[in-house]
Amino acid sequence: MLSYSPPPNSLHDRIVLITGASDGIGKAVATAAAAHGATVILHGRNVRKLEGVYDSIVQAGGPRPSILPLDFEKAGPAEYEQLVAAIDKEFGRLDVLLHNAGMLGERAPIEHYDVAKWMRTLHVNVNAPFILTRSCMALLKRSQDPSIVFTSSGVVAQPRAFWGAYLVSKWASEGLMRMLADELEVAPAMRVNSINPGKVRTNMRLQAYPAEDRSKLAAPESIVTPYLYLFGPDSRGVSGETFDCQ
Repeated sequence: MLSYSPPPNSLHDRIVLITGASDGIGKAVATAAAAHGATVILHGRNVRKLEGVYDSIVQAGGPRPSILPLDFEKAGPAEYEQLVAAIDKEFGRLDVLLHNAGMLGERAPIEHYDVAKWMRTLHVNVNAPFILTRSCMALLKRSQDPSIVFTSSGVVAQPRAFWGAYLVSKWASEGLMRMLADELEVAPAMRVNSINPGKVRTNMRLQAYPAEDRSKLAAPESIVTPYLYLFGPDSRGVSGETFDCQ
């Protein structure tokens, strides 16, 4: 676990796009980033939930966030272009891109795995982060200190049976992160890293382990420190790394 204590205003004036910000880890990270001065762009599918996160940030005195709903399962090139155009119009740049949104798919042996679910899971967990990163690259290059953060998983280090498309997608995501970090090595201002949240009390974790004692799991709010580190200036020069929250 990273030992780091972010200064109170460490993310002042930073524009941070967080996918999957409507609940769980995304909501906790968005709230923490705003509390440290970031202007957060909240992405998700459920506008009502995003509005709830928006309201809680404003009520806590954080910079007024923005809401950008988009369904990664259904979005095409035009929707991504509209998202980028909206960020460009409002802010003119992007300092941080966190790929937090994802789906579990199903836990099943390969010979019985539903093909449509496999395709959807890989699309949301791998293709969407690739498309969004590619689409936002021009905005990120306008930042003086850009950071891209992918979401890893414990199954990357310890692959095991019946994790299906989720495991494969997380391996692919980790490979994408490392490849992109290597490609951008000539542009040292831009860093690319991954975070493995660990065992956290989220809805996705409940899907994966429905019989688990959730009282023993970490709350999303307790694991935000590595995210704040990678979002802020103290992580300059750090790229191509995977950080464990626990």
